[in-house]
Amino acid sequence: MNIQEYLSQVDGFINVYQERQVLEQARGDLSLPRDFAARVVERLHPAEIPVIVGEVREETRSAKTFRLMARDGYLPPFRAGQYIHWSVIVGGVRTGRAYSIASPPHERGFYEVTVQRQAGGFVSPFLLDEVEAGDEFSISGPAGTFYHEPLMDGDELVFLAGGSGITPFRSLIRESVERGLPRRIWLLYGIRTPEDILYRRELSGIARAHDDVRVRFVCSEPPPGYRGPRGLIAAAAIRRFVGPPEGKTFYVCGPEAMYRFVLPELARLSVPRRRIHCEVSGPPANVAQEAGWPEAVRSDRMFQVSVAGHGTIPARAGEPLINALERSGLAVPSLCRSGECGYCRMKLLSGQVFVPDRVAVRESDRWFNYIHACLTYPLSDLELRL
Repeated sequence: MNIQEYLSQVDGFINVYQERQVLEQARGDLSLPRDFAARVVERLHPAEIPVIVGEVREETRSAKTFRLMARDGYLPPFRAGQYIHWSVIVGGVRTGRAYSIASPPHERGFYEVTVQRQAGGFVSPFLLDEVEAGDEFSISGPAGTFYHEPLMDGDELVFLAGGSGITPFRSLIRESVERGLPRRIWLLYGIRTPEDILYRRELSGIARAHDDVRVRFVCSEPPPGYRGPRGLIAAAAIRRFVGPPEGKTFYVCGPEAMYRFVLPELARLSVPRRRIHCEVSGPPANVAQEAGWPEAVRSDRMFQVSVAGHGTIPARAGEPLINALERSGLAVPSLCRSGECGYCRMKLLSGQVFVPDRVAVRESDRWFNYIHACLTYPLSDLELRL
């Protein structure tokens, strides 16, 4: 088998098992170039993909779905539940955000992402108000670990979604029903009002057509006369909907407040932590309310940050360092913007910072003062090295 035949298999990958099979075969094929394995990995996990917006579809009054197509026609395979990082320039500031891929992985010609307007947001208003079909951007390759692992997770899956946190579940549900996978799925989707439900007709149609998929929308701020389920996704509501939690795997994706509420509710149901998967969430709406934030530091206090080789920039205590760096024209590599991936890792030379407990900082980074700029906040004047 020559390299062209191998790469044709790479283009058709659906999951990592096929990827591993081809790589193992490649190791034993002496006719392949020495760097072939590295080239396959680059093909599967590119750092950057030029894309064009093929379609923009309005979902609700505050959300749109964007169909992103590769300019060269090739998009790497992904696992349902993963995300991409969409790079943009807004008002002269180069930045980006992570968005879950909402389309299923067997649709190979495009990725779909759904963007919901965020109050006080910087990127979402730009995408929703200014981006049109035909516009060109750059995205990362697929990333993240919020996916179904059949060897560990079983085939009875409970999806707990809030707001735009429904997007990875759309991909997971469509993959399951369209590929005929042997899974039973319960989706409990919390929204403020009925008008905020994303993919309502599609999800309802899937539930009607497939007995192994159940869908329930829970409205926290129902209008007068609303007859559907209301309130929050509490332990009692979960048990009524899914029955006994034993043997089921729970997936949670939504805004920060949802995690603070839902995880204790799952604990009340005695769901083991190993049976709960949580998608990473972005910066807290108000970091000063996080446990451990020093009361003496106001979130609007300004500090000076000296960046080795780049001068000094202003930074606000209540804002992630990466925002201040980007606003000052410094390009910081980033992917998840949630303290998980480490792409924005940099060295803190001096000064005090606040890091929320949920940030996945390696112990070695703590020893040598490396930080994740996307979820690190200044508490004094700082010195950094990018």
